[in-house]
Amino acid sequence: MAPFFQNSAGRLVPDALAGFARAHADIVTLDPEHGFLTARDAAGSRLVGLVSGGGSGHEPLHSGFVGAGMLDAACPGRVFTSPHNRQVYQASLAVARRGGVLHIVKNYTGDRINFGIAAERLAHRGIPCARVLVDDDVASDSASSGAGPGRRGTGGTVLIEKVLGGAADTGLGLAELESLGSALAARCRTLSVASAAHTSPATGEPAFTLGREETEYGVGIHGERAARTVPAAGLRPLVARMAGELLAELSPAAAGDPLLVLVNGLGGITSLELYGICGELVRVLEEQRVGVARTLVGSFVTALDTRGFSLTLMAADWMTLKYYDAPVRTAALRW
Repeated sequence: MAPFFQNSAGRLVPDALAGFARAHADIVTLDPEHGFLTARDAAGSRLVGLVSGGGSGHEPLHSGFVGAGMLDAACPGRVFTSPHNRQVYQASLAVARRGGVLHIVKNYTGDRINFGIAAERLAHRGIPCARVLVDDDVASDSASSGAGPGRRGTGGTVLIEKVLGGAADTGLGLAELESLGSALAARCRTLSVASAAHTSPATGEPAFTLGREETEYGVGIHGERAARTVPAAGLRPLVARMAGELLAELSPAAAGDPLLVLVNGLGGITSLELYGICGELVRVLEEQRVGVARTLVGSFVTALDTRGFSLTLMAADWMTLKYYDAPVRTAALRW
C-alpha cells in the first residue's frame, strides 16, 4: 500500500489540527497546548456549552462540526484513540456557559472514562456537567448477552450533535438538553459495511483483507472487522438487508415518526456511489411505507480510508426536525 503523506505517524494529528485551524480560522480557534478546537461564533442565547470528541481518523467528526449551530468545542485524540481527560477538561472550561457543559460521548470505554474524569474535575470547580451517550451501532450490540459495553457510538453522533446544537441555541437548560439527547440516542440506529479495510498510518498496510466477492457486514467505527463476512450480492439486496435490520431495531421507538436518514461514507468511497446508495435506501423505505423527512449524504464519520459506508436512521418528531433545520455554520456542515 502507498504510505501516508505525513511528517511522521506521531505528527499526523497535531499537523492536521494546525492546518485545519488555519484553513477555517473564521470558524474555529485551536488551543495548541491542550489540543482542542473551539467555535469562534456561538449563539449568545446558549446557556450550555456543547463538547464532544474522540479519536482522530474519523474526520470531519468531530472537529468539522465545531461552529455556530453545533459544537462549542471538540477534543481530537490520536488516531482511533480517546482524547485525554485533560483535553476534555480544558475544552469544557473554555466553553462553559452559566448553565454548564453537556458532553456528547460515543459509547467507547476510553471515551467514557476520560469524559467521566473531566466531568468530576468540573464538578470540583462547581461547573454543572451532564452527558449524552451515543450508542447507535447495531452490529456491536452485546447488551443481550451481558458481555461488553453494548452498542458503540458511530454515525448517529452527527445527527445528535446537530439537533442538540439547534436546541441549545434556543436557550434550553442542561437537564433539558440531556433528556433530549438521551431520547435522540434511543431513536437512532446505524449499520456499516465495507469491501476493503482501512490503511494503517503507522505501517501502510491494510487492517485486514477481503476477497473481491466478499463484504464485511457490520464493521466498527475504527474499521474493526465485523462478526460476519458475507458474499457480495449487489447494492439493492445489500441496502434492503441493512434497512430491514435498522427498522427492526427502531421499532417501537420510531412510533410512526418520519426518519432522518444519513448515508455516510467511511473514507474510501465516492460520492457517486453514496448517492446511488441513498436512492436505493429511500426506495426501500418508501416500499415499507416509512416516511423520509430529511436525507444527509456524504462522508461525515470516516474510518481513515475504509472502502465502505454506513446507514443511519433516526425517528424524528416535528421538534427534532425544527432543531435539525436550524442554521448551522461549521467546516463540514452548513445551511
